[in-house]
Amino acid sequence: MDVSFLGGPRPQRGVGVVAPFDFALDRELWRWVPDDISLHLTRTPFVPVEVSLDLARLVSEHETLGDAVRTLNAITPEVVAYACTSGSFVGGIAGERAMCEAMTREGAVPSLTTSGALLEALASLGARRVALVTPYTVSVTRSLEKYVAEAGVTVTGCAFMGLTRHIWKVPYRNVADMARQAVSRGGADALFISCTNLPTYDVIPQLEAELRLPVLSANQVTMWAALRRLGTRAVGPYQRLIDPAARIGPVVPESSGAVLPEGSGPVLPEEEQQQEGWT
Repeated sequence: MDVSFLGGPRPQRGVGVVAPFDFALDRELWRWVPDDISLHLTRTPFVPVEVSLDLARLVSEHETLGDAVRTLNAITPEVVAYACTSGSFVGGIAGERAMCEAMTREGAVPSLTTSGALLEALASLGARRVALVTPYTVSVTRSLEKYVAEAGVTVTGCAFMGLTRHIWKVPYRNVADMARQAVSRGGADALFISCTNLPTYDVIPQLEAELRLPVLSANQVTMWAALRRLGTRAVGPYQRLIDPAARIGPVVPESSGAVLPEGSGPVLPEEEQQQEGWT
């Protein structure tokens, strides 16, 4: 069969993605990517540590990132993204910038992280007050609050799940319940759902319609920022960050329930950190 009329495969542009060893949502990342872009994923080496601040520090060491980026160099991506929220906020803003510099040195292409992309997305939306949802324990959640506060963003409320493993198995209904708790005090310009291992693609437009404010997620902002570096758009119908037609002014409804506002909330002993932050 003569297939010469097909002209061969279409040219593609590559986005390199460095993910932690336990990342399980490759398919979700692809849902934000247009057809002419290819994702090239690599993972950090396995370490026998549960999701925690210790793990965040281990998977974000510059040597570890450098090794991961070098595995991508042979396929020449045009940008490299580090797809891990906790690993990129654990060192604060200075630590996040140093990670980008370390990846750029190894790959000689622009580099970004999930936490840096979050601040970029908030700035794009003009959001200065944010509600947070995390699957983390209280200590990791506090580190995220500290990171966004360092950037001059006010945390209006926060709900956390207290998980240390199997985060990719959390169903959308649990994410939606936590989102409602996080915004229940009102006053947020946007909601951020943290962790690249937490599924969010389909729940974003539904939450935006219900809560009447922009909803950002870790994988969403990572892909949005990476594709922005390439001069192209992510694919996300009815997601306000990505679809300009979906942007309207935020109106947060009143609801009840306990939240974790900025600078308050219980400091739990280690054995209690598996409990959800809004119960």
